[in-house]
Amino acid sequence: MTTSNFARAAVAALIASTLATAARAEIKNYEFQLVQPTVKAGADRVVTVRLVDKSTGKTVPDAVIFASRLDMAPDGMQEMATKVTAMPGTEPGTYRFKATFGMAGRWQLSLGAKVQGETGTVENKLVVTAEK
Repeated sequence: MTTSNFARAAVAALIASTLATAARAEIKNYEFQLVQPTVKAGADRVVTVRLVDKSTGKTVPDAVIFASRLDMAPDGMQEMATKVTAMPGTEPGTYRFKATFGMAGRWQLSLGAKVQGETGTVENKLVVTAEK
């Protein structure tokens, strides 16, 4: 009878583990999306992005953004980089960044983030167009 109880416990643990793994989204199911694809060129412009779980369509609050870069790589000028400063979001699942867009053109915002409860890193490159 002890072997039978052990076997049932092992099967229950395996099922629980499988269900817990299936309930979590894979890191590739997350992506950053621009709220507005354009900004005015100039100093202290704010870019807002949302982090979305593509499998549910819901925004993801409380991610830890640990990498951000803004440069003109889409226009072949990756050396034209500018400082990016994180700011508080205005609603859960949104993340804001302040930067100077020194000239009109396409700017690439590269982001890296950790999502709580997930292994791996969400990495996206978004193109923001700065207009005159």
